[in-house]
Amino acid sequence: MTGHDHGHEHDHAGDPGPGGHAGHSHGVAADADRRWLAIALGLIGGFMAVEVVIGVLAQSLALISDAAHMLTDAVSIVLALIAMRLAARPARGGFTYGLKRAEILSAQANGLTLLLLAVWLAYEAVRRLMDPPAVEGGLVLVTALAGIVVNVAAAWCISKANRTSLAVEGAYQHILNDMFAFIGTAVAGLIVLTTGFRQADSIASLVVVVLMVKAGYGLVRESGRIFLEAAPAHMDPDAVGDRLAGHPPVTEVHDLHIWTITSGQAALSAHVLVEPAGDCHAVRRDLERLLAKEYGVTHTTLQVDHVPEALLSVGRAGEDPEPGDPHCADAHGPVHRAGPHDH
Repeated sequence: MTGHDHGHEHDHAGDPGPGGHAGHSHGVAADADRRWLAIALGLIGGFMAVEVVIGVLAQSLALISDAAHMLTDAVSIVLALIAMRLAARPARGGFTYGLKRAEILSAQANGLTLLLLAVWLAYEAVRRLMDPPAVEGGLVLVTALAGIVVNVAAAWCISKANRTSLAVEGAYQHILNDMFAFIGTAVAGLIVLTTGFRQADSIASLVVVVLMVKAGYGLVRESGRIFLEAAPAHMDPDAVGDRLAGHPPVTEVHDLHIWTITSGQAALSAHVLVEPAGDCHAVRRDLERLLAKEYGVTHTTLQVDHVPEALLSVGRAGEDPEPGDPHCADAHGPVHRAGPHDH
């Protein structure tokens, strides 16, 4: 066969879902999962409203800080519920990936909100350290202990849902994080109650601020990587390219792109050249299995061609292809070539 008999081989190995249906459902669209998340959302939302009122009455910034943190917990659960709905919608029209990126857009907004709230709470905490108001330690202690109970109940509800979804797991981690903040607030309330050291409330607020900054920065960073089409943080594209190029009878891999469609769903595309005697179809299937097994990437688009004669004369020390080669006239990224030992 000539060098272009298999010019374009495309495969989306990730399209069939676990049940054989098209799309990446992540397996979290069950009614039971939505019910557990809705119960957790009700617990957190109800307690958050009560906590704001008590925080104002007790003049406790720590309680108000915890309420702000609980607001982000509620948002994370809402995002998980939205992600379940949107992930099940088929791609149509101009949205060729569907609306899966809506989760990432919301995560970025959630992260920015966390950071802005943290700035305001840090300012208030420092101001109160210098001029502490009279804090009702007993009220702070009782409310914080109730908050711990509510968070434990909400975490238990979410643990009953399918935590293989990163959206659900993110909500679960948010609530566990909030539980540590409530423990700090309870300790502050106890200190104020027993010693009268009113600054303990502001110190507890600063602890919550640190947790909020950590969570907010993580959300903004990860969502930013996805929007900028960066490869997943745990994956080195150069190592992947070398691994693919080292699979006989592959001679070269270029135009390799690895990106994330939505959290936990990576995609890969590449142009693969094989020896003239190689079976393009078999190579494509082998590379798809390799990517799924070693890297967990099941959504792939591989264009597999026979290497043109012009490239056979090119050395294997990393030289660029000859100008005018139809495959690499404008290659994007490094070119990965197999070593002589691979053939």
